[in-house]
Amino acid sequence: MVGDAAHVGRAVSASSSARRDVAIISFAQLPPVRRDTAREEVELVQPVVTAALRQAGLDRRDVGFVVSGSCDYLLGRPFSFVAALDGVGPWPPIAESHVEMDGAWALYEAWVRLQQGDIDTALVYCYGKSSLGDLPDVLTQQLDPYYLAPLGVDALSLAALQARALLDSGRVSERDLATVAAARRGGDVGALLATPYLVEPLRRHDCPPISDGACAVVLAAGERARQHHRPAWIRGIDHRVEPHQLGSRDLTRSPSTTIAAEHAGLGAVGPIDIAELHAPFSHQELILKDALGLGASVTVNPSGGALAANPMMVAGLTRLGEAAARIHDGTARTAVAHATSGPCLQQNLVCVLSAEAAS
Repeated sequence: MVGDAAHVGRAVSASSSARRDVAIISFAQLPPVRRDTAREEVELVQPVVTAALRQAGLDRRDVGFVVSGSCDYLLGRPFSFVAALDGVGPWPPIAESHVEMDGAWALYEAWVRLQQGDIDTALVYCYGKSSLGDLPDVLTQQLDPYYLAPLGVDALSLAALQARALLDSGRVSERDLATVAAARRGGDVGALLATPYLVEPLRRHDCPPISDGACAVVLAAGERARQHHRPAWIRGIDHRVEPHQLGSRDLTRSPSTTIAAEHAGLGAVGPIDIAELHAPFSHQELILKDALGLGASVTVNPSGGALAANPMMVAGLTRLGEAAARIHDGTARTAVAHATSGPCLQQNLVCVLSAEAAS
């Protein structure tokens, strides 16, 4: 299944209490493009891994654990992640893992691995080439195989169903959706509203661009992380999943995001400066802001978010990396990053970052 969760159901509680301090110390990404015909998987991975390790001041042999996120079904090749591993340079043999999921969930696995205490560093990378097939149709493989997938409903239509439910609730208007799109992709709100629907009520600017890309981050624990300038400390991380059947939940809200944020300790680090939200569709940003309780003082998606670039299996980890980068450069003291997978915000991960460690 595309984007099948690596950890389904109740996630391990990951608040800062009685946990080892772990930080994101570097982040690198390829500029996302509409179609990357020049590079295979290993050629996507190698430059971001090299850049992330260089930023962290580490040699490949200094890394205690390596974990990747990708999707073979998306790429159309069995065990593509094995070929991509050559971009890491896995010789001498390394401790390595893989999740068939966005790289944000690979980072969660690396965080758990670092809690064991026997290693101090981890490399997380992910890659995706959404352009290889008809992405909206490919994503039908995420659906329930008995009741939803046979209907052949594509990802854009499901997102439009969610947007219609939100508009019908009376809490937002089409102008609100266009305002989000204008902030992320540029343009005049009135001009955007004058464009035709792609799948009513969504217009093209409400939907994410198909993108190819890759990114990588390096995690370090304890004193190893403190050796770096302004590490972005993971004060809490958690993920939750909604019911698989879309008719069993309120599509206008995201309680799994709210629960994940509570268990990640969102309210324990003080006021949040920035939020990087993995909202592929304009209306989903509004749902997520409500689920996280973000006020007007929080800068949302300064990177542009998934509405600007949405490489599958990469966009979630990119949100964590972009949030960490704002702490690295001093732009922010605190940040919250969110990643999602599945139709209509089905699976949600929340990571709370701070310039200050818990201990």
